[in-house]
Amino acid sequence: MSNNIPENSFHDLVLKNRSYRRFDASIPVSEQILFDLLELVRLTPSSKNRQPLKYILINNQDDCNFVFSHLKWAWFLRNWDGPSPEERPTAYLIMLLDKNLNDKADFDAGIAAQTILLGAVEKDFGGCIIRTFNRYELAKYFCLPENFDIIMVIALGKPAEEIIIDNNGSSGKMEYFRDENGLHHVPKRTVNELIYSPIRHDQD
Repeated sequence: MSNNIPENSFHDLVLKNRSYRRFDASIPVSEQILFDLLELVRLTPSSKNRQPLKYILINNQDDCNFVFSHLKWAWFLRNWDGPSPEERPTAYLIMLLDKNLNDKADFDAGIAAQTILLGAVEKDFGGCIIRTFNRYELAKYFCLPENFDIIMVIALGKPAEEIIIDNNGSSGKMEYFRDENGLHHVPKRTVNELIYSPIRHDQD
């Protein structure tokens, strides 16, 4: 981390907010921390202010084990079956859409998830958004009513891995990977690659 970036500044929190997939399973995430994260979420914008997102708070061992068994980890790490028992998350937030309040909430969900993860990082925890999981089994286990859809599962815990951001440049390869030392690398496009300069009408 650059010494020019103040600790816990917004820039610092964004840098620390990685998709962590290995955690210290000996360090719990308390129910109070989960409540604190949702206190942040409830203050975020919501389309038409309908606030249709609900959450299942999970930090007990049995529920954590069940949820973990129905998740798929790390698309690009083909030969990795997910974190070992010593590296598993110690809490989850399951994000639900109450379709009685709104039939879709894509923007709400993105804003809420990023807020949760930034809040976790501020508390020296971290997380990972997971969209590949067995929806049927999770809905059955938690006895969800028909008007509730599971949008995502957010894994939370004390990070136990180092993640390095690589400036991708012009290589075009965006797959994350682990090097021979077990460090997790995430390619990111440069700022210049994010800027599109259109040909304006008066330049035709």
